[in-house]
Amino acid sequence: MKHPNLLLAAILLVTLHGQTLFAAESIAWDTLTPQQQKILRSAKDRWDSFSIEKQRLLRAGATRWQNMTPEQRARARKNLKRWKQMTPEQRKKFKQRLKIFGNLPPEKKRKLREYRQWFKQLPPERKQELRKRWQRMSPTERRRRLDKLPPHPPEKHKHQ
Repeated sequence: MKHPNLLLAAILLVTLHGQTLFAAESIAWDTLTPQQQKILRSAKDRWDSFSIEKQRLLRAGATRWQNMTPEQRARARKNLKRWKQMTPEQRKKFKQRLKIFGNLPPEKKRKLREYRQWFKQLPPERKQELRKRWQRMSPTERRRRLDKLPPHPPEKHKHQ
């Protein structure tokens, strides 16, 4: 190569320019509100090493946390604990199901939420029976069954 120093200078310039752009885009810890800093205090020492995407997600999460009721925070803690106990495969399946649910029409989401509430209030032995029946079904049978659900869960179990 005729000009190795020129190539080295170009690589160095691109690298430095990229770092400058990254630094300009990153969120400085000091720009977070005091409440956000308090919520994210465990990440303070690593904050500058996070990608801009992760910083934005954490900042948004801290803002959501601030606006939660005590009951919502308790539920979030419980869900985080459950998430930490999942295997990578379980997390992957959960994300897939969440994506599918997110793409459903609002009316179908409402219907599934109602049925979930209904199911949660069933006696344990009835839940187990329904789970076993569901597991024995093929994916096609499951889809067909979900498509045939009445608009609302059975009344007799709604408020038990």
